[in-house]
Amino acid sequence: MTSGPAEGERLVGGRYLLGAELGRGGMGVVWQATDQVLQREVALKEITYPVHLTDDERAVLRERTLREARAAARLDDPHVVTVHDVVEEDGRPWLVMEHVRSRSLQQVLEDDGPLSPSAVARIGLDVLAAIEVAHAAGIVHRDVKPGNVLVDDAGHACLTDFGIATSTDDSSITAQGAVLGSPSYMAPERARGEQSTPAIDLWSLGATLYTAVEGRTPFDRGAPMATLLAVVDEEPAPVRAAGSLGPVLTGLLTKDPGARMTAAEARRALEQVAAGVDPEPAGRRTPVSGGAEEAARGGQVERFDLADLLALASSSKAVMSTVVRGARDQAKEAADRRRADAAAAPTRTRRERRQAVKQRRLRFKRRWVVVPTVLLVLLVLLVLGALALLVTGVVELS
Repeated sequence: MTSGPAEGERLVGGRYLLGAELGRGGMGVVWQATDQVLQREVALKEITYPVHLTDDERAVLRERTLREARAAARLDDPHVVTVHDVVEEDGRPWLVMEHVRSRSLQQVLEDDGPLSPSAVARIGLDVLAAIEVAHAAGIVHRDVKPGNVLVDDAGHACLTDFGIATSTDDSSITAQGAVLGSPSYMAPERARGEQSTPAIDLWSLGATLYTAVEGRTPFDRGAPMATLLAVVDEEPAPVRAAGSLGPVLTGLLTKDPGARMTAAEARRALEQVAAGVDPEPAGRRTPVSGGAEEAARGGQVERFDLADLLALASSSKAVMSTVVRGARDQAKEAADRRRADAAAAPTRTRRERRQAVKQRRLRFKRRWVVVPTVLLVLLVLLVLGALALLVTGVVELS
C-alpha cells in the first residue's frame, strides 16, 4: 500500500511522484520521479508540444509518443535508455524511463567545454552501438544530437528520446505536410524532404561528434531555414581541434548518403581514435543509386512544412544557377569593358602621343635653350665683372 502525495507534490498516473526537473527541450520536460509501486527512481518525460502545431499535428505527435514507448521497449542494449511505461495525464502522454545518473552531452559541453578527440570517439562508439541496435530493429531515431546523448561520470554514453523515431514497419503515422527535427543535426536528404533512411542517423552522429570536439555546430546559421540551406549546400566549418577525429567527421558528414561512411567503417575508425591511433583513411565509396560558440544552438526540434523543404531543395539548385549566371554576367561585363577599351584606344593613344610630344619639346627647351642661355648670361656677367676690376686696377697704377 502506498501513501498519497504530500501537499505541494504531484502524482502522475496515480503512481509516479514528481521530483526535480532534470532537463527540457523542444519536445518536453524530463523530471526525476519515484515509482510509488516499485519504489524505484525513474525519469518522467512530460511531452510538451510546440505552440505552432495544429490539432492534427498534436494528435500525430501523441501517437508518435506512444510509438516511442513501443519502439524503445523493443531495444535491449545498455546504450539505449529503457522505457518502462507510458501514462496519460491531463490529456498528454508521459514517458516513464530508466533514470540514468548522467548529464546530457549538451550540458557537458556547456559546463566543461569541448572534449578531446579520444573522449569524443569513446562517446561516439557508445552512441553508434545504440544506433546499430535501433537500425537492426527497423527503427530510425531521426533526432541524434548532444541533447539526446546522456554521459555518466565515467564517460560512458547512451542514447535517449526516440520521440520522432520512425519504424520501417510503422510508417503510416506522419504529420501531413510537416517535418520535425533539429536543423543543425538534420541530414541534407531529410532537409530536402526525402524519405528517412538509417543513413540520416549516421549524419546526425557526425554532426554531434563535431559539436562535441569543436564546441560549435558545423552548420549553424541562426535561423532554422538558413541552417538547413547551409546543411544542403555548404561544407561544414573547418575543424580546429578534431585532430585524428577529422576523417571520421568528414566521412559521416558526406552529403551523398550513398557515399557516406557506413556504421562498420565508423566503428573501426572510432576505435582507432579512442585507442590513440590515427584512423586509416577509408577508401572512397561509389555512391549507391537510390539510396565556446554555444553548442546548444540548433538543437531545438523545429517544425518545417514539407512545401518549404521542397522549395529549399529547389532553391539549392537555384543558388547554383544564380552563381553560374552571376559568373557569366561578370564575364560578359569584363568582355564589354575590354571591347570599349579597344574602341577608345586609338583616340586615347593619339591624344597621349600629342601630349607626350609636347612634354618632350618642353623638356628639350628647358635642357638645351633655357639652361644654356642662363649659364651664358652668368658667364658674360662674370667676364664683364673681371674686366671692370682689371680696368680699375690699371687706372689706379697709372
